[in-house]
Amino acid sequence: MSEGRNRLGAEKSPYLLQHRDNPVWWYAWGPEAFAAAAARDCPVFLSIGYSTCHWCHVMEHQSFEDPAVAAVLNDGFVAIKLDREERPEIDAIYMEVTQALTGHGGWPMSVWLTPEGRPFFAGTYFPRDAFVDLLQRIGAAWRTRRVEIEAQGRALAEAVRERAGAGQAGALDDGVLRGFVDGWRGRFDPRHGGTRGAPKFPHAWDLQLLLRAHRRGGDPFALEVVTKTLDGMARGGIYDHLGGGFARYSVDEAWFAPHFEKMLYDQASLATAYTEAWQVTGRREYELVAREILDYVLRDLASPGGGFCSAEDADSEGIEGKFYVWTWDELAALLPEDGFRAVVEAFGVARHGNWEHGANILHLAPGQERATRPPQLAAAMARLFEARARRVRPHLDDKVLADWNGLAIAALARAGRAFGEPRFVAAAQRAARFVLASMRRPDGALWHRWRDGEAGIPGLLDDHAFVVHGLVELYQADFDPAWLDAAEALQASQDALFREGDDYLVHDGSDPLVIARRVEPLDNVVPAGRSVTALNLLRLGDLAARPEWREQGLALLAASPAAVRRAPGAFAVLLQALDYALDRGRQVAITGALDADDTRAMLAALTGGFRPNQVTAAGPGGADARPGLLAGRTAREGRATAFVCEAGACQAPTTDPVEAARAAAGFAPLAG
Repeated sequence: MSEGRNRLGAEKSPYLLQHRDNPVWWYAWGPEAFAAAAARDCPVFLSIGYSTCHWCHVMEHQSFEDPAVAAVLNDGFVAIKLDREERPEIDAIYMEVTQALTGHGGWPMSVWLTPEGRPFFAGTYFPRDAFVDLLQRIGAAWRTRRVEIEAQGRALAEAVRERAGAGQAGALDDGVLRGFVDGWRGRFDPRHGGTRGAPKFPHAWDLQLLLRAHRRGGDPFALEVVTKTLDGMARGGIYDHLGGGFARYSVDEAWFAPHFEKMLYDQASLATAYTEAWQVTGRREYELVAREILDYVLRDLASPGGGFCSAEDADSEGIEGKFYVWTWDELAALLPEDGFRAVVEAFGVARHGNWEHGANILHLAPGQERATRPPQLAAAMARLFEARARRVRPHLDDKVLADWNGLAIAALARAGRAFGEPRFVAAAQRAARFVLASMRRPDGALWHRWRDGEAGIPGLLDDHAFVVHGLVELYQADFDPAWLDAAEALQASQDALFREGDDYLVHDGSDPLVIARRVEPLDNVVPAGRSVTALNLLRLGDLAARPEWREQGLALLAASPAAVRRAPGAFAVLLQALDYALDRGRQVAITGALDADDTRAMLAALTGGFRPNQVTAAGPGGADARPGLLAGRTAREGRATAFVCEAGACQAPTTDPVEAARAAAGFAPLAG
């Protein structure tokens, strides 16, 4: 056949650019690739991964950089490389197929398709020789068993299209919330926290729902899961004790040995979990961890325009974790004697290492606390941080994703409000301005990805839902009504693009190569866009005084799949929306000048502590005030005035912060 070429050099995706020099004749996803497969009458090999994926790097080095492997691939297939973070709606479809065919999933994902995009075989990572053998066998089957392969592809594609049509749950009640907690009773690790076994993931959204369940019914078990898990993670090697931030998961059950890559979405969800746990327990350690996570985001994931980059790799200089670990001799050479002894004692350092190749993963030893570190330990940690900064850093995936930035905006705004930290609120404002200025399409909807000065890829449901979520949180941190105006406009765009009946589809149908428009109900490490939307609609309806949006949110809850009742553990964020809906819809309006002392006093009285189901509006008030919760309400006697309402019924307005707090506390507590 004629000589081909690798077509990835002009792409924006850091993952695709990592493969631009491969001898494989890669295409990016698009009609050109599928047209080439049809013209050659050959299958498509679709390889899906992301730029900070360790095993993606391994498969590239073993197979895609090898000219002999590339020759087999180029001869029999059209090869497509896809960044799962750029095109999560495509990744989700073929991940479902891979899991159905193999019983597991992961990245790199390897899928073989007909020229029409129908999958007929799939797997994940393959070692070099196994990969070559598989390519040869699939090529032979394509020539000799074509009818069978095409029938398999049609059946799998149809199964994907039909899956989202499963029966609906109907009206949901607090029994589903109790079922979620009961599910944790069967899988909780009472020694280390989290779920039993390994690998171990943070499940931050579960922890947030467990805090709400504890508030709702006072179940001590729900709080125990949260505190044991957050304590274990913050002490383990999964946490970067020098620079802040969490790795994606731990390969062992004790949170000790991380898979070292750091993802923006994990930092956002975990910062919020630690912030909320601090609000519930008052434990200083949780505040410190939340602050350290967000300081890491601001320092190492900040994009020059104001948004946030996606992730940092696990590898540097070709070795997983090399940036983060230390040998005994390295530490001894860098530190004075008292600092060295302090680090050894505090972080479980062993002379011959506690991990691979004589290296040490730093983890907090028993009895050590962040809040009570001696000066020599703090000084030693600062010196190690400076020394580590001179190492070769892991690769930074510098693309800015609208959805993940929405989560980061929300986390920063929530923490800034809780801790009274203006830096975090200012960072959330910068990121929101960036997304709204640089990632908006001419029609007002969002682009999914920005990189290197260019926005592209039409935004998905998650992009719109998560940015709306961030804007709602940001409004309640600085009370600038422009954020809610933008949130309402994006919600309208989202409804126009993705709403179908009472539910929402993942993408807008603009790419005809995507074989199915689906509803994605499951909350994973990144929640489902429909789950976040349910909560957005309820909160926006209360803040904007638009009951039709609240009704739309309730209808979306009712449209959820029947699996919510059978397996509530897969719907942690959806059930946060349910908790809000079943609560009595606390709304607080504070009228007064935002920079006045009496308004600040009123805000302090009514917004402190853990109030997950309260929305708060503040500002001058008046007939035309925005948002709608403030409209028609005015300050009394020239003083900041609180209007505390529940399910549309309001207590008498008051100018006394103590009385306002008493009014807010006077509503009956939640029952289990």
